[in-house]
Amino acid sequence: MDETQNVKLVSADPSALGLFGLALVTLVASSQKLGITTGLSFVVPWAVFLGGFAQLFAAINDSIRNNTFGTTVFGAYSLFWLSVACCWLLKMGVFGEALMKAADPKQLGFVFVGYLIFTLFATIGSLENNKSLFTTFCAINLLFIGLGMNAFGILPEFSHQLAAWSELVIALLSFYMSGASMLNTHFGKAVLPLGKPFGVFKK
Repeated sequence: MDETQNVKLVSADPSALGLFGLALVTLVASSQKLGITTGLSFVVPWAVFLGGFAQLFAAINDSIRNNTFGTTVFGAYSLFWLSVACCWLLKMGVFGEALMKAADPKQLGFVFVGYLIFTLFATIGSLENNKSLFTTFCAINLLFIGLGMNAFGILPEFSHQLAAWSELVIALLSFYMSGASMLNTHFGKAVLPLGKPFGVFKK
């Protein structure tokens, strides 16, 4: 009689790749907002493949690992960047002049408000991850506040600068966390410290 063995499959932590995707797309997007670069043509591919697909890959693999927090966060932000890339293409008239002229930026404002609400929940959840992730979510909150205010025409110059600098901070923090996730796992020790959880909900 044949004996069947149950083999437990353990997948690698996808956080390093997902965070790198977030880091790169926010870096190039912030360069455009800060006026260091111009136009969106060379921002779109990174929004699609790094902001979108890399984080979607991380979300799917976190789902396999039964990580609800990682699945939801990476999945939500991957779809955000895919949608943003589509909006940029609409704005540039790729899908026709009629769609370009019919765009109402206030609708984006409501999207940003929705993502701000989501990010506030994610920020609470990050309290039990590490301090680096918590700080990153705080910066993402500021980004959505800036984007939302700008979309609604509230203090346009201030809100634009708030979004631009917040996005740059997100990029730098995400690069660090991506490197930490990769190296700490690779060497089996904290080469790059991320900061201990706050211990608010879990003692």
